[in-house]
Amino acid sequence: MKLSRQFTLFGSAIFCVVVFSLYLMLDHLQLDRTKNPSSGSSFPGQLTILQEKIDHLERLLAENNEIISNIRDSVLDLSESVKDSKGSPEVGNQSRVGYPELLASPPLVIPIQQEDCHFAAKPYNKPADGVQMLDVYDLLSFDNPDGGVWKQGFDISYNENEWDTEPLQVFVVPHSHNDPGWLKTFDDYYRDQTQHILNNMVVKLHEDERRRMLWSEISYFSKWWDSIDSQKRDAVKSLIERGQLEIATGGWVMPDEANTHYFAMIDQLLEGHQWLERNVGVKPKTGWAVDPFGHSPTMTYLLKQAGMSNMLIQRVHYSVKKHFAIQKTLEFFWRQTWDQDTTTDILCHMMPFYSYDVPHTCGPDPKICCQFDFKRLPGGRISCPWRVPPQTINDGNVKERALMLLDQYRKKSKLFRTHVVLAPLGDDFRYNEASEWDQQFQNYQKLFDYMNSHPELHVKAQFGTISDYFSALRPAAAVDPVSNTSPLLPVVSGDFFTYADRDDHYWSGYFTSRPFYKRLDRVLESHLRAAEILFSLALASVQKANKWNDFPSLENYKLLTEARRNLGLFQHHDAITGTGKDWVVVDYGTRLFHSILNVKRVMANSAHWLVLKDKGAYIHSSSMPLLQMVTRNPFLPLSLVIYNPTEQDRWSVVTVYVNTPRVRLQTASGHAVTAQVSAVWEETTRASREAFQVGKGLSLQKSLCLYSCIDLQTNYHFIVMRFILQRVKYKEGGVEHKVEVGFVWYGTTSNRDKSGAYLFLPDGEAKAYTPNHAPVIRVTKGVVFSEVTTTYQHVTHTLRLYNVQGIEGQSVEISNTVDIRGEFNREIAMRITSDLNSSDRFFTDLNGFQIQPRRTMAKLPLQANFYPMTTMAYIQESGVRLTLLTAQSLGVSSLKSGQLEVIMDRRLMQDDNRGLGQGVQDNKITANLFRLLLEKRSETFKPEWSYPSLLSHITSMYLNHPVIPMVVSPNYDSLTFAPLSPLRAALPCDVHLVNLRTIQAKEGAGPSHEVALILHRRGFDCEFSNRNMGLLCSTTQGKLPMGKLFSELSVQSVTPASLSLMHTLDGGRSQEEIQLKPMEIRTYRVQLR
Repeated sequence: MKLSRQFTLFGSAIFCVVVFSLYLMLDHLQLDRTKNPSSGSSFPGQLTILQEKIDHLERLLAENNEIISNIRDSVLDLSESVKDSKGSPEVGNQSRVGYPELLASPPLVIPIQQEDCHFAAKPYNKPADGVQMLDVYDLLSFDNPDGGVWKQGFDISYNENEWDTEPLQVFVVPHSHNDPGWLKTFDDYYRDQTQHILNNMVVKLHEDERRRMLWSEISYFSKWWDSIDSQKRDAVKSLIERGQLEIATGGWVMPDEANTHYFAMIDQLLEGHQWLERNVGVKPKTGWAVDPFGHSPTMTYLLKQAGMSNMLIQRVHYSVKKHFAIQKTLEFFWRQTWDQDTTTDILCHMMPFYSYDVPHTCGPDPKICCQFDFKRLPGGRISCPWRVPPQTINDGNVKERALMLLDQYRKKSKLFRTHVVLAPLGDDFRYNEASEWDQQFQNYQKLFDYMNSHPELHVKAQFGTISDYFSALRPAAAVDPVSNTSPLLPVVSGDFFTYADRDDHYWSGYFTSRPFYKRLDRVLESHLRAAEILFSLALASVQKANKWNDFPSLENYKLLTEARRNLGLFQHHDAITGTGKDWVVVDYGTRLFHSILNVKRVMANSAHWLVLKDKGAYIHSSSMPLLQMVTRNPFLPLSLVIYNPTEQDRWSVVTVYVNTPRVRLQTASGHAVTAQVSAVWEETTRASREAFQVGKGLSLQKSLCLYSCIDLQTNYHFIVMRFILQRVKYKEGGVEHKVEVGFVWYGTTSNRDKSGAYLFLPDGEAKAYTPNHAPVIRVTKGVVFSEVTTTYQHVTHTLRLYNVQGIEGQSVEISNTVDIRGEFNREIAMRITSDLNSSDRFFTDLNGFQIQPRRTMAKLPLQANFYPMTTMAYIQESGVRLTLLTAQSLGVSSLKSGQLEVIMDRRLMQDDNRGLGQGVQDNKITANLFRLLLEKRSETFKPEWSYPSLLSHITSMYLNHPVIPMVVSPNYDSLTFAPLSPLRAALPCDVHLVNLRTIQAKEGAGPSHEVALILHRRGFDCEFSNRNMGLLCSTTQGKLPMGKLFSELSVQSVTPASLSLMHTLDGGRSQEEIQLKPMEIRTYRVQLR
């Protein structure tokens, strides 16, 4: 009764505060009128202002009425909970799934500050010289006429005297592109080729200080560094200091930009940059991406945030390249679409020709350029396919050969707006033999010497790095070093998907290829992030308790480091893409799987320390851990620690497996929790008698919560009926929409070139999936969730609805277990058909970071209208949006109005002639997980630009970061535990904790006392209903009180840094409050104690 009175008094107090605030506002209006008497001429204007204030006040009254109603409902709910817990502690609330620990229900209306809605409401203002890629696609005819020697381009001519006043500057950039796995595994490539390239580099660059070399992949560089002695390390550092060796980008790999999630993109960049800082002292300045199959502005943003100012890209649709070449816009400032100024601009160079190999980099004629790839000299292992070999340069031919090469340089320069020319000199795994170093450098130096010694040629040619090139380009293009703008270079916004290298050969197949491993990648991402956060919190707590020697920090940190690097390796553009040889894919998968097991150990070890009430009783035992990361346990009773890895208070369904259906779940304080016992199906129609699934909706207000399962006689049953998703009804208002889920097949074309790991070349429109046998349908109905499972020959399709108050109750969960191992040249897709009038517009995310508008174009082949989907895709009409959220990267399209279509798996029997040399026949049974969300939106419909709703953002986060149950070992019954809430309060709804990553110590392989706090403020659309969303948070204009962020740990210092910690930014080491702009990702060096 006392607690009930306190709740009532609290609600009344808030009511009084609201009423008094409204009174003050009215009084303020009256005072304004008294102090500023209106003149006759201004009286209508004053009336208008007064009317606006009254309207605003009415809106405030309406919002406060809703808040007061919510307070009343919460007080009543809490009062009833108190009565129930006192009157019947064993039973709990059986009428609905309620909050067990007296936690208030989610607010009826989310408190969103009006200022937080301005960002998404701003109109998109394209700069006067701006280029939006959607507009470019509208302009292009996508024909492919024969362009002569430059097959996909056009003839280029010039006047001899064009360079008389301003000489041509040519930078030849030697490079070696080393794939960390493709036709060989990472280790095999290193053993056979990469180590020799790097060893030769040290010797050959020291022979002549005019020589240059560019390197990118730190995964290889670090492995080689560990094998060399201190003398060779010093030699490498001297090459870097003299500018002969440049590390470009500096990530662990050169990542794919279509399937990768921005968490993993940041993580591999951080791992590479941190390794460079500790070992070499290098801070990369320029991005280098010659081989990813299409390019995302997300990567651009991350490079800019990491402190880079320039970048290079290569694989762009040949029609787009030709258009940019005609317009002389191959060099541009790449700007994020939400950016209204130059904050996110980065100077980008797009390579104009077909490939990054030597025949396609010196100029438009590959037959001539191949003659200047001196590795192809007669007698070597490779030759020119045009059957005109290179010639060794000597006094007798140097003039003729130099003029021939200069002609190509001049023609290439005509595609750009300055007289600075870039000519990369390399290819895959080049310079692995000492002879090639001599062939390339000695012959080119003779050519350069001739050109430079003849002033009438008006050219200066030299070896250079990519940063050397940009250093010359910036003044030539009149780039202002302060504003980072140029009167010569345009601004480009958008992405460069979907890539085609010739004809109708669109690289949209790899968006889905090997989906089993794409799903495994996301599981490791989620587990690694969860382990990083727990480990960082545990380490700070250990330090605070002065128990540094008791906790296995070094052992756990080594496991984290290995997991970071294995995840980073898989972001490589031939790994997550599914475009490696079968045994290479197995090697990647083995690394991912072992790292998942290892980070589970880190989580269990860290949670052990954190939940222990008496830290003095802590004993680490690797053979008998306190917590076990298992989901099946044959013994009851058992105790559970539930880990919520998100930054939000959360209401989620947790599932564990037990050996008996007679089970009851209760909190650590003894309150019963409503649970649902369901069957575990061993076969389609046979349920296990030894394993049962216990599902329960739990309130996770704390990061580590405690629950227990005990024996209790419980009856359970299952009913079977025929069901397929056909319509979705709003909870609020009862409006129905047609939403049907079905499956379709794609075949491959009968032409010579067929679908493979990279390419999607279908044989026409999809055909309906028609199973040979009637499906088996199972229906499970319970208090926590209800689901329908339909088992077809190739797909086990499950629709699940959660009967919970939180986010998970707002959408339909779709699980498709796909098995096409017996098929021949087929691809299976899930098609969602609705009654929404979406026309030819749809929206897909890029890397889980931003939304890109798409337009289905009839002038393009079907396969060109598929795009990468990392976390979501949606269609909309005025007033309604239908969003498909995904837990794995797949290819998606909207080929007809009201449809979304996702390719779920591909089985292809042949190579598609892109170098892999095999098809995709190593299919596995793959579980794809989705959520389908239908939302009401205001009638204001802006199709050109779009942001997700807050609800879809957090639904996606819950889908990708599920709660993690850990079982307490029965050997530790005598210990007492306490739940943990590391954050003093949930973060704002629009702020995501990307990572809390312990930084490695400067000496040794162990952890330091600093963590990298990485935050992202999401952009969201306020035009959606914010009623009954199940969210337990608010917005704060991106403000975070750092001094009050953690509950049991204090923040000793906060230092703003660049994304990957390469640079320290202005702002000091002590910030009481930080503020993020919408869409901004920021990193801070933080010391916790």
